[in-house]
Amino acid sequence: MPEPERVPIRDESIRLGQFLKLANLAEDGVQARELVTAGDVLVNGQQETRRGRQLTRGDRVTVRGPGGEESAVVG
Repeated sequence: MPEPERVPIRDESIRLGQFLKLANLAEDGVQARELVTAGDVLVNGQQETRRGRQLTRGDRVTVRGPGGEESAVVG
């Protein structure tokens, strides 16, 4: 599995829903909500169902989809 892309953020933290869009793991807010609600999003290896979860630098976000898993790291 390739090393996940590090996606830079401006502030100290970012909400999960926003990060999914920023990292191109979701096309828009609707898809981000659907992914989180369906339980298809992992943060640091743990399933996360809160779209408003605050992420900080170094957190790894993984989305499970039909084509496999995609990951990005909060930078």
